[in-house]
Amino acid sequence: MTTRVLSRRELNRAFLQRQQLLRREPGTAAELIERLVGLQAQAPLAAYVALWSRLEDFDPAELSGLMTSRQVVRASLQRATIHLVTADDCLMLWRLVHPVADRGLRGSFGKQLAGADVDAVVAYGAELLSQEPYSRARLRDLIGERWPDWDANALAYAVSYLTGTVQVTPRGVWGKTGPAALQTIESWLGRPPVPDPSIDDLVLRYLAVFGPASVADVQTWSGLTKLREVVDRLELRTYADEDGRELYDVPDGPLPDPETPAPIRFLPEYDNLLLSHADRRRVNPAERPVPLPPGNGAAMGTVLIDGDYTADWRHHRGKSLDVTPHRPLTAAERTAVEAEATELLGLLGAPGIPVVVGQSPK
Repeated sequence: MTTRVLSRRELNRAFLQRQQLLRREPGTAAELIERLVGLQAQAPLAAYVALWSRLEDFDPAELSGLMTSRQVVRASLQRATIHLVTADDCLMLWRLVHPVADRGLRGSFGKQLAGADVDAVVAYGAELLSQEPYSRARLRDLIGERWPDWDANALAYAVSYLTGTVQVTPRGVWGKTGPAALQTIESWLGRPPVPDPSIDDLVLRYLAVFGPASVADVQTWSGLTKLREVVDRLELRTYADEDGRELYDVPDGPLPDPETPAPIRFLPEYDNLLLSHADRRRVNPAERPVPLPPGNGAAMGTVLIDGDYTADWRHHRGKSLDVTPHRPLTAAERTAVEAEATELLGLLGAPGIPVVVGQSPK
């Protein structure tokens, strides 16, 4: 049987539909966070923009309430980066992605950790973090006092990488500020991580919201390796992309009409839409580097026009919201961008400030 070849635009529209970006849909923030297997959340407030772009009538207070009640948490999980996930998914994911954290630690701090009793330090740090939240700086100082001959900074990272921690509130709560303070997953949630989670289920969940996708795509999103054997044992639909790469999908994965209109969407810093495939051309055909700025979030990001990454946005607080296109925009596109930017300013608590859509390079 001939394998069906999916065009870039077919993959684009399938991805946007599964990511709830073809239209805002009803539902709760918790339901969507679970369905998407978390949201990238290195910038603490970025997830609010991500949810606003996907949900009808999203209220930031809803997510803040989920965080303060510990129903969702920010933790280092996929790709060893901070994700906003439900409490249940945090407990499920930790043991699956622990090898990613271990590999990342060795890659970043292997030389500094040489000769140190990492296990002893991690046990000490885990005991501290099971009692109360600690910033990494405070943890570093205590480790340095106890083991002055070792690299305290690297060992503080070892504790945070290998213990399994969450960044506790008020960090990430809308309208509040707080340090990046860590506490163990078990002490914060009152339950231990799942001892034997299913990697098969995780791959299926990825494909349901990011597929059709290749094995390399799944590995890019998760940070895990050797997933070929997992994909091979699952009952999946198979396709090919225009370059002949084999793609996999859940049996009921939707493939909407490639001519389905795609509205303007403003995405936050680090949105997983742009980071979760080895081949990102389905939404970034120009293969433009995705800006990954530091900051608290909800202040800058990327703009989808006709489903593709086409512009960047930045909110200069109290002054303007600037949009920088990467190609010439039609009059209709400029009008739609301005309208969506105006709506975004309502979320950001800055209604009425100017929206400035710049001129693109020729």
